[in-house]
Amino acid sequence: MSDPFLRQRIVPGIGDEGQARLRGARVAIVGVGGLGCPAAQYLAAAGVGSLTLIDSDSVQTSNLHRQILFGTPDVGRPKVEAAADSLAASSPWCEVVPVRERLADGGVDLLADHDVVLDATDSWVSRRDVARAASAVGAPLVWGAVQGWHGQLTVFDRAVALDDVFPDRGDDPLDGCEGQGAVGVTCGLVGVAMAGQAMAVLLGLGTLEGTLNVVDGRTGRWREAPLRSRAGARA
Repeated sequence: MSDPFLRQRIVPGIGDEGQARLRGARVAIVGVGGLGCPAAQYLAAAGVGSLTLIDSDSVQTSNLHRQILFGTPDVGRPKVEAAADSLAASSPWCEVVPVRERLADGGVDLLADHDVVLDATDSWVSRRDVARAASAVGAPLVWGAVQGWHGQLTVFDRAVALDDVFPDRGDDPLDGCEGQGAVGVTCGLVGVAMAGQAMAVLLGLGTLEGTLNVVDGRTGRWREAPLRSRAGARA
């Protein structure tokens, strides 16, 4: 088989060294839904060596318009298993580890020894669980969210934490996909951008840490909002 990464290797900032970094990387994606599916597909295709997919849900018909790793034959199957099969067919060089659990059940143990974590969940309880676990293992956290036509994206690492940006958020069921809905193409925009931020972390390039990007899927326009830590205010 010819080199599947030939066009990627010639990009400045990647090259053979960068491609080797991707091959040696371990990435965890929590939530294999509208954000996790495109993120996983592009990271696997880019040559990431190992993806851990963490999700306790099964595929439903209502998922199919935005969760692009699944088809109608997958309805009723565990998401992580269906996603692993799909990725194996398109990116056989990527080791996919399916974990059919909620992260809260395994917590830190599930994220240990990963180079970067993607939070692709859709509830504030889950988001806080993921943020705490990623912080505990010292892994940068690529964070995304979508409601309706609008999406958000950032990276939480040393400078800014989830609670700095979204303090005191409860778990309102209307905040999630089932309450507000989600447009599939907006999920795709944010999920692919999450994959790009994960690659930037792995390659040692600049990331969005300290900035929240917000996209309007109707216009395709992104806008930026600066973020800062609340550590000083809490001290």
